[in-house]
Amino acid sequence: MKNQNTNNNPKSNSLLGLGLLTAITASLCCITPVLALLAGTSGFASTFSWMEPFRPYLIGITILVLGFAWFQQLKPKKDIDCVCETDDLPDRKAGKPTFFHSILFLGIVTIFAIAMTVFPYYSSIFYPDNKKEVIVKNNIDIQKISIAIKGMTCTSCEEHVNHTVNELDGILDVKTSYNDKNSSIEFDKSKTTVEEIEKAINSTGYNVIETKLIK
Repeated sequence: MKNQNTNNNPKSNSLLGLGLLTAITASLCCITPVLALLAGTSGFASTFSWMEPFRPYLIGITILVLGFAWFQQLKPKKDIDCVCETDDLPDRKAGKPTFFHSILFLGIVTIFAIAMTVFPYYSSIFYPDNKKEVIVKNNIDIQKISIAIKGMTCTSCEEHVNHTVNELDGILDVKTSYNDKNSSIEFDKSKTTVEEIEKAINSTGYNVIETKLIK
């Protein structure tokens, strides 16, 4: 008798597993700061920052793997002669693919992979606004500094630094840029110090390189 070839192949699951792995790994350097925030242990936020240079390649592998998986899923199926009995395989009767080989499962995997790949662009939603209202008694106490920071790789890193610095008293404004590799901070020096700000940034796992006073 004839039976339809339905791609019930363990190799297809291996491909999907590879696609998920590369998608997660591609954004691991940006996922880690969020996990650090949720765990209340900010020190390991920069653990995977070294992976940032590989991010484009990992995204490329993810696209290729998922693209091939969709090609395999959507290409016309061929009827082949089969003399094997399928009565003992109820989930494959009449050529019906299992859930893990279905278009629905592939769609779920694809959506999850996309969500992981673009994670850096929406990671800021995980950081609550902790900016406090600061009453400055004397404008002379207002000081602005620019701190060069090593280890930031994405917007998630920016948000992590901003959130940590805003936990200090007397912070008026903090703007961090991973592209410029620095943070511009305005604060009331009667309530906090440059040393405390540097210590807070270093506690995230990113490293303060240099601090400059802005006049």
